[in-house]
Amino acid sequence: MPQQWEEISIKAQEKLKSSLPAEWCIPEDKLPPKGQKDVTIVPKECGLLSDLELGITDSYATSIVKKIAAGEWKAEDVTRAFCKRAVIAHQLTNCLTVVMFDAALARARKLDEHFSKTGKTVGPLHGLPVSLKDNFNIPGYPSSVGFTSWALEPMEQESTIVGILRELGAVAYVKTNVPTAMMIAETANNCYGRTTNPLNRNLTSGGSSGGESALIALRGSPLGVGTDIGGSLRIPAACTGIFTLRPSYGRFPHFDARSGLAGQESIGSVHGPMARSVEDLRLFTDNVANASPWLKDPKCIPMPWRSVELKQRPKIGVLWSNGIVTPTPPVQRALRKVFAMLKSKNYDIVDWPATDHTEANEIVGRLFVADGGKSVHKILEPTSEPWRPEMKDYSEAPELSVYDLWQLQKQRTALQKKYLDRWAACEGLDAILGPTTPYAAPKAGCFKGVSYTSIFNLLDYSSTSFPTEVLGDKSVDVYPADFKSMGEIDETAKTDYDPAEIAGIPVSLQITCRRLEDEKVMALTAKVVKDLTA
Repeated sequence: MPQQWEEISIKAQEKLKSSLPAEWCIPEDKLPPKGQKDVTIVPKECGLLSDLELGITDSYATSIVKKIAAGEWKAEDVTRAFCKRAVIAHQLTNCLTVVMFDAALARARKLDEHFSKTGKTVGPLHGLPVSLKDNFNIPGYPSSVGFTSWALEPMEQESTIVGILRELGAVAYVKTNVPTAMMIAETANNCYGRTTNPLNRNLTSGGSSGGESALIALRGSPLGVGTDIGGSLRIPAACTGIFTLRPSYGRFPHFDARSGLAGQESIGSVHGPMARSVEDLRLFTDNVANASPWLKDPKCIPMPWRSVELKQRPKIGVLWSNGIVTPTPPVQRALRKVFAMLKSKNYDIVDWPATDHTEANEIVGRLFVADGGKSVHKILEPTSEPWRPEMKDYSEAPELSVYDLWQLQKQRTALQKKYLDRWAACEGLDAILGPTTPYAAPKAGCFKGVSYTSIFNLLDYSSTSFPTEVLGDKSVDVYPADFKSMGEIDETAKTDYDPAEIAGIPVSLQITCRRLEDEKVMALTAKVVKDLTA
């Protein structure tokens, strides 16, 4: 007999499957074999999408809103196209948890009616389908956050960002899969299972916004919203070769998104956009920040999106390694290539040592389990759901006393001050360039450590992840014979590394500016990407 959590998992998956229109599904006997790694071509070849629908879903978000506003495309046609492609993406990668197709199409029709009557759009995102990470609440639909105890429970209150996106004219149509409690760097849970990477289904799509990254990589979404507390936007973006911004805390409304660690505020969770271009990220950032979210979220900073002018010769510090995990060979190669490009384009380049990174990693790890895993345990307990092996640190951690937590937070703040002073001492430093993760994308179940991203959560610095032109190459991306690991995690990363699996996988890097310099990091990322492809 299945246990309670298993029964709920079956019900949740059956509910999702039954909500997918049969005519939008690839027949079981026509699905690519499980051994087929790269499934990115399947949406185009499966025959379910018309030429118009392929054209719509292959378009960037910025182009879509322009065509709708010009009357070239109808919001309903655009929404239907992305609904259909999202179904295909889910069949290939298991990336969805909730679909809202009927409501989305009804919403799109109303937008079309408004445009037909007035000749005006509702807002700058008029008719744009936007996918949402599972933890954003929409009344009438569950926010499982990877837990079986929450999987069948419809939410009553709407997350602030959902309402703002609607006011801007966007259409919410799907919610995407996450790991348990959103505290794993891969997307796997006991309720909906594992989301795979569409570029190679043996590899992870990252986490915790891995459902978003898989969906966007398959062009089942033009713009998605994910969250980040230790790398949960940047890691999945890097694994699938898309763009994202990890903003500083308070730039976008986030307090009423559901969390597996509710009340944990030693490191602030933030949300940000995920898309296939920097311009599409800007479509989100400019409009959401300028929608006065601070009037609806008590923790939002009253700071509209600002214009920035970069120096003619930006100063970039290059972090070659964080002293914890050596970047795998393709990531090292990508970093060398971008470094060479920056030098050739007359950027001011300096080396950025990994001072304080080991301490920051240790502090992050302790802060996340400060409650001794009680928050997660209390959510697992009602359905007798077992701990996933990836959550071992949470299941075994001792609870800190209030005094010990305060001392740890004191240590965190001291490190923030040291890092700020070091940045200031490097006169004129604009940003840090380094790996987003040590990997192009590791095999499913093999992601170890979030130290390249989590330090900037601890510091609350603004970071982007962007794909470089470098693709994994099994003939050159090999470890040197004299490689010496820096520790257990580093040795495991080398052992797990398979150059054949990362062949053709895009390699991403991370650019980081100081706290609240979201506009600057976006502008720098756009400049670096432009210079890299020029």
